[in-house]
Amino acid sequence: MNIWKAFQQLIPGNPLLVGKVIAHNADDTSTIQLPDGVLIRARGVDVAEGVSAFVRAGKVEGAAPDLPKYEIEI
Repeated sequence: MNIWKAFQQLIPGNPLLVGKVIAHNADDTSTIQLPDGVLIRARGVDVAEGVSAFVRAGKVEGAAPDLPKYEIEI
């Protein structure tokens, strides 16, 4: 058993984010608004403006389903 590889498996990888595409930019990137209001830029223009998209490691991975969102305070 390689202890280093076991340790690396405990570290989380790049998270899968979901946000709404609000603009396509001239450099083949998209501006995406995350649910908390933060704007990010990701490589790729495969998803139309106004549609939700999956983003991982700064790259648009494809369209995301437009599901209802609920906010619950604890």
